[in-house]
This record gives sequence, C-alpha cells and structure tokens, in this order.
Amino acid sequence: MLEPLAEEYVQADHDDPALLFTAAYNAFSGPVLGYLKARGVDDPEAVTQDVFLALYPKLDTLQGGLQGARTLLFTIAHARLVDHYRKRERTPDSTPYEADFDARRSPSAEDQAFGRASGLGVTEILEDLAEDYREVLALRVVADLSVEETAEIMGKSQGAVKQLQRRALGALKKRALLRNGTS
Repeated sequence: MLEPLAEEYVQADHDDPALLFTAAYNAFSGPVLGYLKARGVDDPEAVTQDVFLALYPKLDTLQGGLQGARTLLFTIAHARLVDHYRKRERTPDSTPYEADFDARRSPSAEDQAFGRASGLGVTEILEDLAEDYREVLALRVVADLSVEETAEIMGKSQGAVKQLQRRALGALKKRALLRNGTS
C-alpha cells in the first residue's frame, strides 16, 4: 500500500519533480534503509540520505514515475553498498569486540533495545550465506523488490534471481533446522 502522498503523486500530473521526490522518499526510505542495514552497511541512515541526494538531480530525466524512482533508488543503493565494501577492503581491520572478556553480566542497553540479547538479527542470520544469497534476500525480502527489479539491479536474469532466492531460502531453512537440532 502506498503512502498517502505517493497515492497523491500517482493521481497527479507527474510533472512536479519535488512531488515525485517527496513521494519517493515517503514510500521508499524505509525499504532502502532496511536493505542497507540487512547488507551490513556501517551507517545505513547516512547512506540512505546519500541515495536520495543522488536521486534528486536525476528526477528531471527519470522515466516511469514512482516505480521508476523505486528502481533507480535501489540501483543507487546497490552501488553505494558496493562502494562501502570496496572502501572496507582498503581500511585496516579494527579489533573486534570479544564477549568472553567482557566483565558485565547483563546484556547492554543496545542489545536489549534491538532485541539482540535473546536471538540473532537479520545481519547475523544472513552472515554465513553466500554473497549472492545475501544479496537476493536483501533485495527481495528486506527491500520488497520484484523479481524484475532485483534482476535488473543484480545484473542477472529473472530466472537466475528466482533460483538464487529458492536456494537462499533453502539454505536458511537448513541452518534453522541445524540450530534447533531437528535435522
């Protein structure tokens, strides 16, 4: 379901780039943020803002209205994600947090706030999957993109995206069964 402003844009003249930008931001900022969080970007809020800043100058030549903006947004987000990982490869490793050496006996406020004290988050669940599996699940499930949009962003055929998604979900199911000891 579209946000009210997005519905207003769909019914409007479509010639106002400011209205398209506002409608796109209201409708897709959450999914873009979720996609970037699921893919492990260090500062997903900042990158989300960068994605929308990159969209704005392209609005005058954008085709396809709100759905065209959605596809372009996730294409930009994917490019920013690639940039993030390339930069991370060139950055020296930092020392990881080691829970065994932490003297605290109760979960931190952050863990409680984000529900990590009792289970795994999206990033941890996707962490052990192959790169293509993580990518297809982040685009299809977290960002809620169509098969066609995902195929365009990943540079694969629609059939390949469907197959990757099926295999990724199978791998997740297998991990869950192993974790629960029911396999």
